[in-house]
Amino acid sequence: MTVEVKVLLVLLALKFFVSALLEFLNMRSVRAHMGEVPMAFAPFMDADTYRKAGSYTLDKSRFGVFEDFFGTIYFALLLAYCALPAMYGAGVEIFGSGVFGQAMALVAMALVLSVPSIPFELYSQFVIEQRYGFNKATFGLWVADKFKGALVGIILGVPVLTLILWFSETFKYTWWIWGFMAVAVFQVAMIIVYPRFIMPLFNKFEDLPDGELKDALFALADRGGFAARTIQVMDGSKRSSHSNAFFTGFGKFRKIVLFDTLVEQMEPAELEAVLAHEIGHYKRGHIVKMIVVSFATTFAVFGLMGWLSCSSWFYEGFGFSGVSGFGPIILMYSMYAGVFTFWLAPLANAFSRRHEYEADAFAARLCGSAEPLKSALRKLHKKNLGNLTPHSAYSAFHYSHPTLLERETALEKINIPQE
Repeated sequence: MTVEVKVLLVLLALKFFVSALLEFLNMRSVRAHMGEVPMAFAPFMDADTYRKAGSYTLDKSRFGVFEDFFGTIYFALLLAYCALPAMYGAGVEIFGSGVFGQAMALVAMALVLSVPSIPFELYSQFVIEQRYGFNKATFGLWVADKFKGALVGIILGVPVLTLILWFSETFKYTWWIWGFMAVAVFQVAMIIVYPRFIMPLFNKFEDLPDGELKDALFALADRGGFAARTIQVMDGSKRSSHSNAFFTGFGKFRKIVLFDTLVEQMEPAELEAVLAHEIGHYKRGHIVKMIVVSFATTFAVFGLMGWLSCSSWFYEGFGFSGVSGFGPIILMYSMYAGVFTFWLAPLANAFSRRHEYEADAFAARLCGSAEPLKSALRKLHKKNLGNLTPHSAYSAFHYSHPTLLERETALEKINIPQE
């Protein structure tokens, strides 16, 4: 076993132990507050629902630790027994050693290597989510989703990988720059393509029906300086009773989508607040900022890959002797990048939470009051059985949004001009 393999095995174990510690801290925090509904949540959360939310969090956490343990052992065995080089070599023999063959081998490996996670996905959806009344999907729909997801991955992944592999074989020292440019263009294209052509493969989208609600939401969008062409409703209820809303795209391709479950659960004023929050993301430039951060991250990753492609120790240390180019690098990155990016999660989440606070403040000012948004957030947490008392360390690593109490505290400090 090489030094490189031993170091990565230690990092895998360290990530698991820290991740498990965070889960245990979070479970302890939940248990400590399960006896009685805290005063801050008593106005909207009844005791039965509060205990059910706690049980839901505990079940997910326990299962998460078990799943993470299995995943760590799985990745460790792949690494220790040099399974990835062997699989990559077999894939190239099957599909060919050209750039297209290598791309096909990588995509095929991604599909094969994902198979052990299927039982965990099934248990999560059809046992845990089912137990708490969230799962609405049939097994047939789940299979169809997996099939369509794999097909989309092949159609999109093979051409991009083929192009980057061609760059890596044609431009030995500068290929990573060209690779970054190709991926950057792909990312921008996906912002347009994904909501228009890919999401409809999985869900049905319809314009919000005419009526008072639609008129009120469009009037609010006008007040917020958001020229909305349409507000769409997505049939999220065919898979889950969880509710949400999101903003996607930019320019004339932007759209705001509300889950049908959200429309059913919210009062008109609450939906206005949710819409105002999503508009806030657009008006505060969060989409552009996230694209810039994504580009910077992608550039850094490709720079690292460019350095690794010129480092013989990398190929020899991980069992890819006699192999060069982009293939082994992207394979190792896709499997083990999480060992390193895990430690950056608090920074990424802090950046995301800042955006959420800004969007909340925009929504409160646009609506003329923070109360509709507070009411909507409370209802979302209650309906989705959200964890109201997470441990602060767990929240830092896993929550891209502030906790409900943090958001309400921030909303109470907003200065809202009175007309």
